[in-house]
Amino acid sequence: MNRKARILIGKVGLDGHDVGARVVARALADAGMEVIYTGLRQSTQHIVTAAVEEAVDVIGISILSGAHMALLADIIQSLKQIDSEDIPLVVGGIIPMEDIPMLKEMGVLEVFPPETPTQAIVEFFSGLVHGA
Repeated sequence: MNRKARILIGKVGLDGHDVGARVVARALADAGMEVIYTGLRQSTQHIVTAAVEEAVDVIGISILSGAHMALLADIIQSLKQIDSEDIPLVVGGIIPMEDIPMLKEMGVLEVFPPETPTQAIVEFFSGLVHGA
C-alpha cells in the first residue's frame, strides 16, 4: 500500500499574502497529496520543526517579501543542523531571475516564479515524490 505524499507549504517571515500558497496547497491536495499548510508569518525554525514532525516528503515555501535569500538560507542551515537536509526544498513567489542560480547552489531544488501554471507545479511535486 502506497502512502500519500506529504507536502508542507509554508509562509515565512513578514510576508502576509498567501493566496498563491493556498491555491498551490489545494491543487496538490486535489492531486491526492496530503498537504500541511503552516499559515502566515511563520519562523524558519517553525517550518523546519513542522516538516520533521510531520515527516514530510517536500517543503514548499511561498515568498513574496524579498527576503528569500536570508530566509531560505536559514531553512537550509536548520535542516542541515538536524541531519534533515535530504528533505527537498522548493520555493515559489517573487524571486528575481538572477537569484535563482544562487538559490539552487544553496540547496533549493526548484524555483517557481509567478504565473507558473498550477498543473506544472503539481506535476513537478508528483514526479519528485513518486519518482516519475
